[in-house]
Amino acid sequence: MDWISLTTEDQLTTIKEKSFSVPQLIFKHSTRCSISSMAKSRLERADTPAGVDFYYLDLIAHRALSQQVAAIFEVPHESPQVLLIKNGKCVFDESHYAISMDDIAESAHAA
Repeated sequence: MDWISLTTEDQLTTIKEKSFSVPQLIFKHSTRCSISSMAKSRLERADTPAGVDFYYLDLIAHRALSQQVAAIFEVPHESPQVLLIKNGKCVFDESHYAISMDDIAESAHAA
């Protein structure tokens, strides 16, 4: 899996804009949490759906940016958490043990 590091607020604008043509996924990861590490590992071992950009946000290093993600996409903050952005909005979010690449792929390619 080729993660794109999410480290700046400007990238959130880019994600929102790109989401009108390509689904954008944000994975909010706590490097201090074993559940988060397990979720990241499961995502990295799964088949990645084509046509989706995958962003990785280290929320320990970028806590303020994590809060911006929650505010901009109107999704309560959790960790670990995935948010799928399409047409400028979060259309799918999940956290903890419920994070699944199959669910991400299904949501990414839903009409």
